[in-house]
Amino acid sequence: MKTKRPPGLLAIVIYKAFVASLLAVTSIALLFTLKNHQSLAIFSESYILETKLTIIEWLIDKILNISPTKLKFSGIAAGAYAIVTAIEAVGLWYEKSWATLLVLVLVGISIPPEIFELIKGITIIKLIVFLVNVAVFWYLLRHFKIHKK
Repeated sequence: MKTKRPPGLLAIVIYKAFVASLLAVTSIALLFTLKNHQSLAIFSESYILETKLTIIEWLIDKILNISPTKLKFSGIAAGAYAIVTAIEAVGLWYEKSWATLLVLVLVGISIPPEIFELIKGITIIKLIVFLVNVAVFWYLLRHFKIHKK
């Protein structure tokens, strides 16, 4: 019978599953926007948005200023990263050494750019993501051996 998973590992699996879900939704939204780019442009010019929430107008304006090529690339990249992150979560759930190594490499690679982003300007989201990634890296490096099954 399998031993109970450590709480830290469960937290990392939940975090990875959440991130994978967020990336999947982002990918779908970007690709949906690409497919309906012309309709969105027509909608943004319609009278429906007159004197409505400025946040909606700002968001639509930002989306329409992204080229279709960038939307397609971003949607595909977010989808691919969602798949990799979901694979990480499943591998960690089953306590596979390859998953631990994959997470250590991918999180380790992401820490220097996150430090650079924090130097450019600290926001609460950047700080939280950085701290969570450092905690994940430290925990996996310290508590899990690469030589596990």
